[in-house]
Amino acid sequence: MNTKDTPASAPSIRSRLLKLAPYFARQRGVWALAIGATMIAALTEPMIPALFKPLLDQGFSGNGIPIWSIPVVVIGLFAIRGITFFLAQYALARVTNDGMEKLRNDLFAQLMKADLSLFNRQSASALSNTVVYEVMNGASQLIAAVIGLSRDGFTLIALVAYLMWLNWKLTLVVFIVAPALSYIMKVLSKRLYRLTRESQESTDALAYVVEENVLAHRMVRLHGAQDQQMDRFAQLGKNLRKLALKSTVASAAMSPLTQIMSAIALSLVLVIALIQSRDIGSGATVGGFVAFITAMLMLVSPIKRLAEVANPITRGLAALERGLALMNDAPEETQGTHEAERAKGAIEWQSVSLQFKPDSPPALNQVSLKVQPGETVALVGSSGAGKTTLIQLLPRFLKPTQGQVLIDQVPVQEWTLSSLRQQIAMVSQDVVMLNDTLAANVCLGMSADRERIQKSLEAANLWTHVSQLPQGMDTVLGHNANQLSGGQRQRLAIARALYKDAPILILDEATSALDNESERLVQDALQKLMQGRTTLIVAHRLSTIEHADRVVVMEKGQMVEQGSPAALLNAGGAYARLHNRGEWVSPEDLAPKA
Repeated sequence: MNTKDTPASAPSIRSRLLKLAPYFARQRGVWALAIGATMIAALTEPMIPALFKPLLDQGFSGNGIPIWSIPVVVIGLFAIRGITFFLAQYALARVTNDGMEKLRNDLFAQLMKADLSLFNRQSASALSNTVVYEVMNGASQLIAAVIGLSRDGFTLIALVAYLMWLNWKLTLVVFIVAPALSYIMKVLSKRLYRLTRESQESTDALAYVVEENVLAHRMVRLHGAQDQQMDRFAQLGKNLRKLALKSTVASAAMSPLTQIMSAIALSLVLVIALIQSRDIGSGATVGGFVAFITAMLMLVSPIKRLAEVANPITRGLAALERGLALMNDAPEETQGTHEAERAKGAIEWQSVSLQFKPDSPPALNQVSLKVQPGETVALVGSSGAGKTTLIQLLPRFLKPTQGQVLIDQVPVQEWTLSSLRQQIAMVSQDVVMLNDTLAANVCLGMSADRERIQKSLEAANLWTHVSQLPQGMDTVLGHNANQLSGGQRQRLAIARALYKDAPILILDEATSALDNESERLVQDALQKLMQGRTTLIVAHRLSTIEHADRVVVMEKGQMVEQGSPAALLNAGGAYARLHNRGEWVSPEDLAPKA
């Protein structure tokens, strides 16, 4: 039996509300206003049927009640109800929206500090859906549910109290159906909770298909895979539809079941009330009977709404809980205490190994390498040789399973993350730009100095183009700088690295996807960028590394050869064969031919 399907596996609403208390229970004054206004509004409810008793018993007999007092009381009563309901609704909305804002901000802050393994476990669409839509929708549903719950709950209490005062014997009949109603709501709310969690997972899967196909739209069309992807999307959509229908059944079942219980209670009350009215000595009056029946009928609406409130509360709590679960699933990156304003740039890998999965071959296997300050070292080899993995260890985007990496003889795990990453600038083939101004993308994470931004753009051979834009460096780039060509985006990344002015520079396939003219401009900008910095170059093109001080050839996660480009050419080994062919090939092709 699957334990997640059992009702007992769902936590109680009370325990789930307590988890959210730090976000939604801080403003006690606003809560007091909300509760006080709601109670006053609820207390006015039984006053409506209470008006019928004197009106029927005395008003039509021509004595006892001034006619002018009736509109005064009715208008005053509804004015009090309107004002108090407005205050209660505003106060509850204020509390909920403030809590939602804090939770959303904390979630995003946690994402900014989370260990990078989180982004391997969850897709971008799932994370954005949780931080933005789940929290917003959950809080919105909770606003409506809490407002309805408080209003109808107090109304129910006030009406029941009035009914007890009118006729406690008849009121006890109403409580006969209470256990049945409680059981129905308990069972159906737990089922709703489980279906809501499953719907969230199905929604994430559906959003992920959209995300994949948006990112890979050219490849999907090139291979004619549209029908295949539409079938995949439709299958996931079908599963989501089934879950939605099951949720609707569970939610909609509450209303008729509640109404049936209410009808049973009402029928019993009517029968008993008629029996009591025949007893001459009972003291029952027409006004009292009408007031009792009116008050009881008024119970039906709040009971019905309270039965239905389980659905939005369950959905809202499930959505907000998901945000809390994300924070628990996203521990912060660990860091040390060492800081340096500017590192010298000495780098060392000491017997470093890295294995992504226990049963997979190592991505790095006992790699030891020293790089002197200001030295330019090129890492070459076929795809999968471990070049990019090796450099990803420097900013701690990856962690070695064995060995350690040092900068200026200090292990990287002993640095504070901010200080460590301040020492490193990176230009890769996958340029990532934010949907912000060009200037903001250049000085990313640093204060803006427009003169310095311009100098960085000039050094990156991009200022001529930027100066011709309508808003210059204040031009908004759009999604991932889609207004720029590949070469321009690459040079913009170089301008960003120039502006950062870090002592360690990583060039990861920085020119692999450029045409000859763009590569010439980028290479010129790279030469300016590399001056006075420790530079690590990962490249497939020989033109990118011909000025390197040292070349390291890697195969299957190991270093097989290193030395100056000239020395390696003279040695006639793997690098020489690559150079003579003018391109990189697979490790198997590097072996001498028989």
